[in-house]
Amino acid sequence: QVQLVESGGGLVQTGASLRLSCVSSERTFRNYAVGWFRQAPGKEREFVAGITWNGGTTKYVDSVKGRFTISRDNAKNTMYLQMNSLKFEDKAVYYCAVDSYHRRSVVVVAGSLYATWGQGTQVTVSS
Repeated sequence: QVQLVESGGGLVQTGASLRLSCVSSERTFRNYAVGWFRQAPGKEREFVAGITWNGGTTKYVDSVKGRFTISRDNAKNTMYLQMNSLKFEDKAVYYCAVDSYHRRSVVVVAGSLYATWGQGTQVTVSS
């Protein structure tokens, strides 16, 4: 069973940076698009960023464009989310996820299309 293990969350002040990492237990990771989602208390889970299997295409929710960067290192079965200029409203549990479709050419935003999920890592931003 594929496992995703996230790390890098924490408590920071507004304007600070964090880098989230997500490591897959399977080498097949390299053949699937991946994404980051987040869920704040009392809110629905939302798509944050995604990247295709070969890193050729990325997609971001408007609220993080210009501040967050998603990347991947297929040799290490790892994906990253660099978060800069953090805002109070970025506070949430962040989840990494792997697409269900082999080598999809686009990034999809619907969580239902992702087959494997990490356990989540808490990001707290104090104002």
